[in-house]
Amino acid sequence: MAPAPARERDPDDPYFTRVLTLPNAITLARLLLLAPVCWLIVAGADGSWLPVVLLALWASTDWIDGVLARAMDQTSRVGEVMDPVADRIGIIGVTLSLAIAGAVDWWILAVIAGVDVIAVAFAGRAAHDGSIHVSWLGKVRTALMLTAVVLLLVGHTVLPWVTPIAMTLMLLGLGLHVIACVDYILQARRLRRVQTGALARPATGDAHAQDDTEEAR
Repeated sequence: MAPAPARERDPDDPYFTRVLTLPNAITLARLLLLAPVCWLIVAGADGSWLPVVLLALWASTDWIDGVLARAMDQTSRVGEVMDPVADRIGIIGVTLSLAIAGAVDWWILAVIAGVDVIAVAFAGRAAHDGSIHVSWLGKVRTALMLTAVVLLLVGHTVLPWVTPIAMTLMLLGLGLHVIACVDYILQARRLRRVQTGALARPATGDAHAQDDTEEAR
């Protein structure tokens, strides 16, 4: 997948000026609600559906904000940055809570967080600049993981037979998580090569022009 060209920054383009929109408010709410949701997961008693319902509602906002942004023509650079950040922080926070509650093994949290750190280290700058965007692999990965964490909580609290299904979805999500990370890093590397080549060409041209001038003398 080739890296997408960065959208030219225009102070009059609503994409760059929109901040206070309904989709962005929903994304912000997802971040703010993370702490109470995680607390309920850790403190929730076995047999209670309340943590499950709240976690499912929290996870659904990831789908709602994107749908509203497109339906209301309120896509924005702020939302494009906030949404994946909220996803990654949220999934790590919820998985941490599930691990504390004993609903998931700690190695799953380690893989999720470790891959995220690698992605930020090698592709974070290009993503921040808007040169690469969330791929379909990343979107499917996030959907699988959000579904998995909800079902893991269901299996841990009320329906134990759901746990194998949840773990299957989580393992699929982890696989796509690694693949998406590699894809983002490769995109960032290709982008750096293109940028390096673009910077080198004018310098080479100037050198040739200087040589021609000296020969003419």
